[in-house]
Amino acid sequence: MKFVTDVISVPGAAAGARGDDDAPTSVIAPTGTPTDAMPPADGDQPLAWAPIEPAPKKRRLGLWIGIGIGVIVLGAGAASTILIAPGTTVAGIPVGFMTPGAAADAINAHLAETEVVLTGEGEGTVLTGADLGATVDATALADEAFAAAPMWNLGAWMGDPVPADIAFDTELATSALRAAVPSSFEDPVDAGVTFDAATAAYVTTPSETGTGIDVSALNAAFVDAIADGSKTVEFPGGPAEALPAVSDDDAAATAAKLNTMLTTIGFYVGEERTVPIDPATAATWLTVVDVDGQLRIEADPQAIKATSDYLGLVVDRAPVNATSIVDSAGNVLRDEQAGVTGRTVGDTSGVAEDFAQQLAAGDGVFPLDVTEVPFETVTLFRKIDVDLGSQRATLYENGNVVNSWAVSTGLPGTATPTGNFKVFAHTRMQDMGCYPGAPYCTENVPWITWFTTNIGFHGTYWHNNFGNRMSHGCVNLPIDLAKYVYDWSPVGLEVSVHN
Repeated sequence: MKFVTDVISVPGAAAGARGDDDAPTSVIAPTGTPTDAMPPADGDQPLAWAPIEPAPKKRRLGLWIGIGIGVIVLGAGAASTILIAPGTTVAGIPVGFMTPGAAADAINAHLAETEVVLTGEGEGTVLTGADLGATVDATALADEAFAAAPMWNLGAWMGDPVPADIAFDTELATSALRAAVPSSFEDPVDAGVTFDAATAAYVTTPSETGTGIDVSALNAAFVDAIADGSKTVEFPGGPAEALPAVSDDDAAATAAKLNTMLTTIGFYVGEERTVPIDPATAATWLTVVDVDGQLRIEADPQAIKATSDYLGLVVDRAPVNATSIVDSAGNVLRDEQAGVTGRTVGDTSGVAEDFAQQLAAGDGVFPLDVTEVPFETVTLFRKIDVDLGSQRATLYENGNVVNSWAVSTGLPGTATPTGNFKVFAHTRMQDMGCYPGAPYCTENVPWITWFTTNIGFHGTYWHNNFGNRMSHGCVNLPIDLAKYVYDWSPVGLEVSVHN
């Protein structure tokens, strides 16, 4: 009987060999069976363990090289999306291969560390950009550089520089330079504007030139040095002319503006300057201040309020009625009084603040908000009654007696005519009866109000016998009363003469 068995190979079965395929293979008997208990049959090979065929090793070198190159490429690609292109500069400061944040830090550090070395007076003094307050918007510039030249854009490499406005803190820089070279500084004096009470006008005070180190020129030299790639700049520390911030021309222009305003300043109703403000009062409202070398007009609302609170007392007025003299038929003989509209000023609580703002802008005309009160038209029917019997003249207006006086009318031979008449003329003064053959001559008769041919009311200086007939036909009056009638009686006024 032949037995069929599996050939099993066990790693390491070959004695003294590791992975040696040529080594003999040991025979392992079945468990629990002696090796000599089952001799091989005739013609059969002895049962033996087959040698192990080692598995071929996988070649991974190319894979690892590929992965490494891929990582490098991916890293470079990612970096190109966050870095600024090489060769990029901001105001001369290199920022290539940097993130915008790192670029901003580099710009600020470069400015702070750049040195100014003074020559001449102050020889050897070194000030840094930090000492002089050199500043720039580094964050915005770095962002601008990245936006214009990202690393991934090969066409932006070595591109145009990004310009920057590097500025000193003028006050800080001047203070640092003054401390370093005090002998170079003598402060200039600004021109000014003051009110002259004697002339009631604004006048100027002159400016004076000083000395100092020119901060603007130093700022420019500092910028140029950085643009040239240098971190050091030399600058003369000796005194240079320092002009006043406010020149004589500046002050003259401000004074002219104020003096022009003084000619119109006030509170207006329409075109009427209802409440003029005199220059001395206006000067207590106005102040000229120097703000960083600029003259500015300021106005004090509290000072204005002392006037604006009482505007109603000055602006408010009652209407004035128009009056017209008429005859009995209602015909207008004369407009005695023109009508005047009344007015009431509105709320003045905010006037002082509003006017202060106007004055600061150079406008001295403040329009007031008023409510108009209309006037009425009144007619006056006037007439004069002359009673020859009582020798009295009475003046009536709308049926009411206005005045009544004793008069002297014509004597029996020259009686005053009776009837209803109308005033037709007025004569300031003339001679009466003074012609050849006349029975009398009276010179310089005043205030004649004519109501019929050669007959009128007039003043009488040659007698005082009023209440009795004395005239050649006219109505004699005391001179002052004759003037009253002259003014009171328009042409067309009705006159009634009766016994």
